[in-house]
Amino acid sequence: MNRERMYDLILGPVITEKSTQGSEHNQVTFRVRKDATKPEVKVAIEALFGVKVKAVNTLNQKGKVKRFKGRVGQRSDVKKAIVTLEEGQSIDVTTGI
Repeated sequence: MNRERMYDLILGPVITEKSTQGSEHNQVTFRVRKDATKPEVKVAIEALFGVKVKAVNTLNQKGKVKRFKGRVGQRSDVKKAIVTLEEGQSIDVTTGI
């Protein structure tokens, strides 16, 4: 996989209360492209951040239907990757790549 594909694959970190709790278990959550596979995410994270990945879990989150001033809208669908790092490894998502 080329470097450009790696940068396109990882869209950004997910910073929520639940994803922050995952950091206690050596996990980091990222938004990824919908066509991303687990092996691609593993290779991209290891190359871009220089860490060793233990496991990758992915999920597809469907967009909610929301209303704003009576008009119906829908949020975009999102794919997330929960990356479990090896012991002693860490990623600081606040600094960027």
